[in-house]
Amino acid sequence: MTSIGEAKEKVPLLEIKGVTFHAGDKGILNEFSMSMEVSEVHALLGANGTGKSTLAYLIMGCEGYSPTSGEIRFEGKAINDLRIHERAQLGITMAWQEPVRFEGISVRDYLSLKQEGTDSSGYLEMVGLSAELYLGRMVDKCLSGGERKRIELASVLALHPKLAILDEPDSGIDMLSTRDIINVINIFRENGSSVLLITHREEIALISDKASQICRGKIVCSGSPHEVAEYYKAGKCLVCDGKVCAYV
Repeated sequence: MTSIGEAKEKVPLLEIKGVTFHAGDKGILNEFSMSMEVSEVHALLGANGTGKSTLAYLIMGCEGYSPTSGEIRFEGKAINDLRIHERAQLGITMAWQEPVRFEGISVRDYLSLKQEGTDSSGYLEMVGLSAELYLGRMVDKCLSGGERKRIELASVLALHPKLAILDEPDSGIDMLSTRDIINVINIFRENGSSVLLITHREEIALISDKASQICRGKIVCSGSPHEVAEYYKAGKCLVCDGKVCAYV
């Protein structure tokens, strides 16, 4: 029984407990566990092929991505069986590694698909795009990869999510600069959103409040961004028996 005045146990915003995921015969995640607190920016650092994007798809509930075992909890509730739109309704959204692929509609209409009735101009300015120049433009092949990436980030900002998953925000034909990413992260912070920042670059991870390194589908270290970045940069981990990581 809880006594009057006794503090309630703090529930993590996101909790991933022993999640394993296989794609055919290939194991991608191996009893993966981590948690995030409210208003936390958590960097998940790892080389390509270590399972970072797969984890993002599992959290988002993308088609074909359901844990082989383990549990994903959001605000204390299991969400394994929820579809992608149901998770979005809970406040989970994602900026994909590949920029937006909608074609034949304007940037204004694309942003309104995400949040009807929202004034899109301010969100474009937040990601470094002129609303005057871009709102009327078509989302088509004439936009560069960097422009598409910025539009995707603007659409996520417009949703004011509880949890924003940013999958390799610095990737693309025209990569966003570290300064750009810092600005976007700070806007999420100001709006009260938590951010799962997925990256393979240790300098990007330094933006976060906390960082974890993933190798071969499991967390190998967690702590301050500087400590984890140095560990990652050294290219060694217990999963690889103290040898240089095969993925680095």
